[in-house]
Amino acid sequence: MTAVFIPSQLQSYCGGATRVEAAGATIDQVLRDLDRRFPGVRFRVVDEQDRIRRHMRVFVGKEAAVDVGMAVREGDEVLLFGALSGG
Repeated sequence: MTAVFIPSQLQSYCGGATRVEAAGATIDQVLRDLDRRFPGVRFRVVDEQDRIRRHMRVFVGKEAAVDVGMAVREGDEVLLFGALSGG
């Protein structure tokens, strides 16, 4: 299982949890596993073309993910962040 850290803007989809466990060998599989338990989470992170949304950042450990195909190993931590913007 992989620990997934949930940002505040997605916690309402996860019953208020800040950290959950999910299974999967890629970010996509982890997000799909989360979405089975917490419907709507994946759509908030990934768009209709299976790309990470512009306003979201995904890390596996300290490494930034550029796509949902990035590998996730047992014991890795996946961190989801809402990107900040503005001026």
